[in-house]
Amino acid sequence: MKTIFPDLLAERIHLNTSVIALYDAPANTAFESVVETNPGIRKCLFAFYEDWMAGKTLKLSAGNYGCGGCGHWLFDLQTRDRQGFVKFLTEDEGLKDSYDLMNQWLDFNHPYKPENEAIFVGPYIGEFYELMKSTTFFVNPDQLSVLMLAANYFAAPGDVTPVKAPFGSGCMEMLPLFDTFEAPQAILGSTDLAMREHLPANIMAFTVNKPMFENFCRISEDSFLTKPFLKRLKNARGGGI
Repeated sequence: MKTIFPDLLAERIHLNTSVIALYDAPANTAFESVVETNPGIRKCLFAFYEDWMAGKTLKLSAGNYGCGGCGHWLFDLQTRDRQGFVKFLTEDEGLKDSYDLMNQWLDFNHPYKPENEAIFVGPYIGEFYELMKSTTFFVNPDQLSVLMLAANYFAAPGDVTPVKAPFGSGCMEMLPLFDTFEAPQAILGSTDLAMREHLPANIMAFTVNKPMFENFCRISEDSFLTKPFLKRLKNARGGGI
């Protein structure tokens, strides 16, 4: 199949980081350079950021998911009892004002239920496009401003909210926090304090579902990508962003 990729957008924002895709795929899918967590060792999904940038793909499964939060939110596993989970998030980590608010948040948000045996996270590969659920752009603040505009470019009032910035773990922001996979939507991610240490200080994550990714691919030369606002920003930054 023809590779689908937002080449123009990536070129105009001088994207120099790999676009990272999340795939819901059979465990034997033939990704190259697969890495896995050590079973039983707690490790954040984003600890593999440098591996992704080096072209490696992380394989996760219900039996080997690295972090308890990732096991819960990406595989619907109960890695601890509800009372203990609420206590950990509210009291130990201080993420909500009260147990009641944390319970409400857990009731409102639901884990992803995989369609296949594994979830792979690694460089975007067009060959596996049908298995892809989301793609993440790791960008600096200037590049992020362009992606925010790109996400709103085709949006009309009344459409699904083009960009969300929800509270949640970093892995949630890559998949289960989307409102839909049928209409274009993006999530401003990497806002989870627990995973920020694994990213460069000036890098943010901008994750899009497949319809939004396809919107990015159809933005043309007639758009903001060639207009004065972006040109002035690049000039202010010495020629590039």
